[in-house]
Amino acid sequence: MNIAQYSMERKTSSWLLLLILLIGGLVSLTQLGRLEDPKFTIKQAMVITQYPGASAQQVEEEVSYPLENAIQELSYVDHVRSISKPGLSQITVEMKSIYRADDLEQIWDELRRKVNDAARALPPGTKTPMVRDDFADVYGVLLAITGDGYSYQDIEHYADFLKRELVLVDGVGKVVETGQQQQQVVVEVSRAKLSNVGIPPARIANLLTTQNTVADAGRVTIEDEAFRIATSGEFESVEELASLVISNPGAEQRIFLKDVADVYRTVAEIPQQIVRYNGLPSVWLGLSFADNVNVVDVGERVESRLDELNYAQPIGMQLARIYDQPHTVENSVNNFLLNLVEAVAIVIIALLLTMGFRSGLLIGSVLLLTVLGTFIFMNVFDINLQRVS
Repeated sequence: MNIAQYSMERKTSSWLLLLILLIGGLVSLTQLGRLEDPKFTIKQAMVITQYPGASAQQVEEEVSYPLENAIQELSYVDHVRSISKPGLSQITVEMKSIYRADDLEQIWDELRRKVNDAARALPPGTKTPMVRDDFADVYGVLLAITGDGYSYQDIEHYADFLKRELVLVDGVGKVVETGQQQQQVVVEVSRAKLSNVGIPPARIANLLTTQNTVADAGRVTIEDEAFRIATSGEFESVEELASLVISNPGAEQRIFLKDVADVYRTVAEIPQQIVRYNGLPSVWLGLSFADNVNVVDVGERVESRLDELNYAQPIGMQLARIYDQPHTVENSVNNFLLNLVEAVAIVIIALLLTMGFRSGLLIGSVLLLTVLGTFIFMNVFDINLQRVS
């Protein structure tokens, strides 16, 4: 079939197709997801298990080996690597390359079920294994919260508030907080005061251990209904801990923990991580975006939401942007569109000079419509506009 002859004989259909390409291409350009780089999928997961107090050999024999054997029963697994350290087991699981990114969610769920089943046979004292499959997430926006004169607790309180609010923004997939300092309750016992009241230090240690233990207290059956009895000995605050009765059984005078010790909450002496920004203690918030979104639009919504939350920012506390991917993507896309317009214009001008006005204009129009048709194709098949595409 002669396409040129067909187009000339059916001009209405030809003009309709041109309008579809023109309007559809421009609309698709506004709807395309925009990223800086193409999304990549890492087909690996990490199983992390803590075994406090155990040597590296004990961790390997009692934790890593049983979990490895259970994981290798999955048909999806390509190979497994494990690192056993004192008190810690790290197992890296890599899936076969034949599985696509869409299959990984179900695979990770089956991996978690298999690990949870195997965790029941682990020795006492082992923490619940944690399966991480998101360590390859890329943060589109990275915020640093600092406050000269503020404590870590004050900064973390404001960071928690922002985290709860920003995760609700349309297009934000996850918000991760980094730099939190672990809290601990310190009980500084005075030996002199203990001697005066005749209470051995071992009694305080035993009381603290048993008082904060959650255990099954049994059931009570009334007629045909059974009711579970739950213990209520957990400490809800530092004040409750300080008011613990430590006097010996049968003693006439009640003695509280606060009578012989200083009880207070503080930051852990050996922090797991320290994060600073411009030399000041800080907490960072990392925002990762959902799939197939326009990063520029999401960045504008995040910016708008932060402006609305200015009322809650304490005086003297600073919120700084360490990395802003939407701004980078916007510049990249604008430069691409500018280069595209310049390239098409140069080609059309060159054709007009070499082939004449009508021929040059016709070929240049076909080039432009081809680009717009490509935008429609990308929109239909969910291909983002990024550096590679």
